[in-house]
Amino acid sequence: MLWSCLRALLVVLALLPEARAAGLAMLLSDTKGPYAEFSTAFGEALDGSVWKIIASGTGDPVSEAGSPDLIVAVGSDAFRRSLARGGNTPIIATLIQRQAYDKILAEAGRNRPRSTAVFLEQPPARQAAFIRHLLPGQRRIGLVQRSASGFPINPQLQALGGAGFTVETEESQNDNDLLPALNALLPRVNALLAQPDPTIYKRDNIKAILVTTFRHRKPLIAFSPTLVNAGALAALYTTPAQIARQTADLVLVHGTALPAPRDPAQFAIAINPNVAQALDLSLPDEAALRRALLNDKDAR
Repeated sequence: MLWSCLRALLVVLALLPEARAAGLAMLLSDTKGPYAEFSTAFGEALDGSVWKIIASGTGDPVSEAGSPDLIVAVGSDAFRRSLARGGNTPIIATLIQRQAYDKILAEAGRNRPRSTAVFLEQPPARQAAFIRHLLPGQRRIGLVQRSASGFPINPQLQALGGAGFTVETEESQNDNDLLPALNALLPRVNALLAQPDPTIYKRDNIKAILVTTFRHRKPLIAFSPTLVNAGALAALYTTPAQIARQTADLVLVHGTALPAPRDPAQFAIAINPNVAQALDLSLPDEAALRRALLNDKDAR
C-alpha cells in the first residue's frame, strides 16, 4: 500500500512542468572573446536547474539537440541564423543591440518563431544618470549622428534632455566629414558621448576621434572598456557574464513563455585615470559611481 502511494506520487511529480528536464540549444556567433565569456557564465548559472544545455556551438547545435524546448542565440549572426532555420522553437536573442534585433526581425518577416531579447546597450536614462554623476555641473553634451546608419538617437536625446542636459549634435554623412563635424561640435560642449553606432565608432575611426577630442580637451564618454583603454575618459557598459546571468534568470523564471525584450539589468563602470589627470578632471572613483547609480531611481 505504501509503495503504491509512493509510486503514484512519483508519477504525479514527473508530470509537473517543474520536474521535467528541459533542453535548450545555444547558438553562438563565435567561440572566442565575449561569446566564450557568455557561454561559460550562462552554463554556470543554469547548473543544477531543470534546464540543460543539450547542444552548443557555432554550427547547427539546434539540429544536434534534436527538438530543444528553447534556442538561445548569442550575438546578431546567431540570431539571424536561428530565425532562418524556421520552425516554431522560441528564441532568446542575447548579446545583441536593439537596433540589430529589430532589423533582423524585420528582415525575417512575419512567419517566424516567437522571440525576445536581452539587449547589450545601456538604457538611455541610466546613461544620462551616469554622465550626471561622472561630471557634475557639466551640462552640455555632444552627439555625432549619421542618419544613413539608422541608429536610433532620439531615445538618448530625450533622456539627456529630461535629465537637464543641453544636447548639441552634428551630422556626419561619411568618414570623410567625421573630423570636420567633430571640430565644429566640440567647442560647444563639455563632453562627447559615443553611441554604439558601428558606422561611426569603428576601428578605423577611433584613433582620429580620440586625438581630436583630446586636442579640444574634451572627454569622450564611451560604451565599452576597450574604448576606455584606448583613451576615452569613462564607460558605462554590461559585461558578457552579466548578460549571461540575466539571460539564465529569464530562462529559469519564464521558460518558453517569453516576456518582452529588456535592457541589461546590471552594469559595470570603467574609468581611465590617466585621461582624467591629463584633462584636469577630478572624478569619483568607480565604486562611488556605482553606489550613486544604484541609489539613483532614474538609473534603474
